[in-house]
Amino acid sequence: MDLPSFLWLWKIAAWSMGLSITAYLILGMTGGWMFICRQQNASRPLWLRPLHYAIGMIMVILVLLLLTVGIIGTIGHYGNLGHSVHLPAGLAVVALVLLSAWSAHQINPEKSWARSLHITTNVILFLSFAIVSLSGWVVVQKYLP
Repeated sequence: MDLPSFLWLWKIAAWSMGLSITAYLILGMTGGWMFICRQQNASRPLWLRPLHYAIGMIMVILVLLLLTVGIIGTIGHYGNLGHSVHLPAGLAVVALVLLSAWSAHQINPEKSWARSLHITTNVILFLSFAIVSLSGWVVVQKYLP
């Protein structure tokens, strides 16, 4: 593939990564708000939980889009995968995001483990997003003229 003509592909990746990180930050704020309300036995706004879920679903879609773009771009440029630490870092982020989404759907009073799994997963996701962002920056530099 002639990758310079695939510049649009890298633009999709850049926007998806930026929006994924933005979604993660908003999820942290809305999740923190729900945590504070729960700790203080205060009622939370009715729209807060659905907003948290919706942004979470958007983040799942964005991360899966990033995975697709990365696979297409890497195979298009190199003919195969696995040329840097970015692949395992990216796969870890995808796995953590999916685990976070799954654990979010498990949260209820009968499953006390689900909330702690969800929060722990998202703390680890913070570090994983940092690693995948840094390794992605190195990868992108290989494609630029």
